[in-house]
Amino acid sequence: MSKAITIAEAQRYDAHTINEIGIPALVLMERAALATFNNILNDDFDLSRIVVVAATGNNGGDGIAVARLLKIRGLNVEIYLLGNPDNATPQTKQQLKIADYYSIPRITDLNRIVNATLIVDAIFGVGLSRLITGKFADAINAINAADAKTVAIDVPSGINADTGDVLGVAVVADSTTTMAYNKVGLLTTSGKQHSGTIHVADIGIYAQDRLEHAR
Repeated sequence: MSKAITIAEAQRYDAHTINEIGIPALVLMERAALATFNNILNDDFDLSRIVVVAATGNNGGDGIAVARLLKIRGLNVEIYLLGNPDNATPQTKQQLKIADYYSIPRITDLNRIVNATLIVDAIFGVGLSRLITGKFADAINAINAADAKTVAIDVPSGINADTGDVLGVAVVADSTTTMAYNKVGLLTTSGKQHSGTIHVADIGIYAQDRLEHAR
């Protein structure tokens, strides 16, 4: 999987995998979380105090699932949730329900982010195209102010996945686990500066030509 793809391609491949092939979105979310979790464990991170910063879209659902995997591993993990959970995607609502079952704390103090030893960025995925402001910008600034290492899921929040442009403010990650294919924007100078080490995770989403070849 050496090619890099655009936002439109990523969305098209996701939709085809879910709607045409029939792999549920929640299954893909679990695979994304497991890939990120494994990359966290295989790297040299301080896992003493982990904070997952998540929003209510599916990127946030990936992060909340990562929090659960870390919790089951016996690690100290908290979730800083941005946005109204009532407006979360169905998959992210399910992940929040599971996280509550495992009693993963939800925090509201930005200082908990600043004082973490590892931060998981699960705020925005590949589809972001607007400038980041308000509480979302505050959270990203807190992430960047921390001494902790940061792992981004799919794309560092605030980076345009097509152009690599910073949309107001963006997470500076030490490592990024991106799903299925690298993203064009992460190959730009700005994208590279914000992504750190990029791990491309095979979670079962493939380009249309590969799908047709496999039939």
